[in-house]
Parts: sequence; C-alpha cells; structure tokens
Amino acid sequence: MSIKSNGIDISLGGRKILNNISVEISIGEITSVIGPNGAGKSTLLKALAGDINPDMGSIFYDKKDLIDINIQERAFTRSVMSQSQQIIFDFSVREIIEMGWVQSFSDIPYDYFKKTIDNICDECGVHHLLGRRFNSLSGGEQRMIHFARTLLQSCGLSNKIQKYIFFDEPTANLDIKKELHILKVIKKKAREGYGIFLVLHDLNLAYNFSDRIILLKDGEISKTGYPNEVFDDTILSDVYEVDISFDKDNGRAIYY
Repeated sequence: MSIKSNGIDISLGGRKILNNISVEISIGEITSVIGPNGAGKSTLLKALAGDINPDMGSIFYDKKDLIDINIQERAFTRSVMSQSQQIIFDFSVREIIEMGWVQSFSDIPYDYFKKTIDNICDECGVHHLLGRRFNSLSGGEQRMIHFARTLLQSCGLSNKIQKYIFFDEPTANLDIKKELHILKVIKKKAREGYGIFLVLHDLNLAYNFSDRIILLKDGEISKTGYPNEVFDDTILSDVYEVDISFDKDNGRAIYY
C-alpha cells in the first residue's frame, strides 16, 4: 500500500515548480525530500497531500485517484504539519491539539479521545503546556504543539484505513534536544505502520532518519533511492553547488 505520483507537473505564477515527478510513499517507511531552497520540496508535499492540484499527471492513494477522494476522506487518510501555521485567536494549548481530532464521537468513546490526547502529549513531551494559552508559547513550543495536533489527527480510525503523515520542516528553529525528540517520534510512527513524507534541509538528519530519499533540484528529481545511494559526493555537490563530502560511517556532511 502506498501513495504514488505519476509524472506530475505544477506551475505557479507562470513559473514551473515541478516537472515530471514520479515518487512513492510506502507504509512503514520514512521518505524524505531534500534539495536547495526553491527546489520544489514544499510544493511536492502540498501536491501529494492534496492541497495543490497538478497541471499534469496523477496521484493515487492506494490505487485510488486523489481527485476522487473527498476532503473528509483525505482528513481521515492523511494528516499534515505545514511549515507555518499562524493562530490569530488566543486558543488554549489543549484546544489547538484537540483541533486535530477528525473522528466522530458517535464512533469513538469520549474517554478514548481524552486518553489518546494524554498519550500523545506524553509522547511529545508537552503535557505540562496544556494549561497555557497558545500565543504565550515560544516558537519552538508552538511547533511541538502543532506536532502533537498532527499526530492526533492520525489516531482513532479504523485499522483498515492506511495512514500517512506529511511533515514540512518539522524541526525548523528547534534546539537539538527537541529536534531529535521529534524525529525519534516520527521514526516510531513509521515502525507502527504509518507512511511518512518528510521535508528536510539538514542532510545529516535526512541521512540518519530516512528509509528513502528524494533529491530535488529546480523542480526535477536528481536522484532517488536509499540514503546510501542518494548521498553520493558528486551528486550532492552538483545539486547544492558547493563541494560536499559525506562521511557515511558517521552520518555527517563535510563542506568545503
């Protein structure tokens, strides 16, 4: 079971952003997309999540065309953590997290709902923030709350529904501890059977936490495959236009 795109093209504002992109997100794996600024990473995520319609090509969720999946069914099938999520009204932290719940209470007992929130908050390390107002939190704390909300959306549904989670730069502006915490939780979700699509800038994190890598440059795929296949010094140096030597033994990039 997987999400597949077949030859999708996307143009925005008269500029071609993605060209002939065919990728696959498999259940139980973390698929990360990397590449320079403006390569089309976030646009690809939005297309695969169903938030942008491609000009050409098609996207299938477990062999069902995405255009035939309504908004409610998409919400049941995949959840999305975007790069920027501004909250104007002064909601409580608990209210923000609860916004991720999409299941009807006629199908799921309310006690299960409360227990699920408690479990996610413990998993994300944000239980101590539940009594705060969201807009009083630091930027890093707010990202952790959005992370918890995204995970909540993926809970409480039938086991027959395959689940996917999209994360666009989930570790941006976080300290090292929270950065690793988030990625370890994401890796745990993949091992639990979720299909994960992850946009990252940090090559070291992408190499160490991904099962598959998509390397984009100027809206086209330069290389895709296992991390050891994609992290080729020549390919990386060409895509990023700097000299890169990747130390695979220690999982870190060296720049010249």
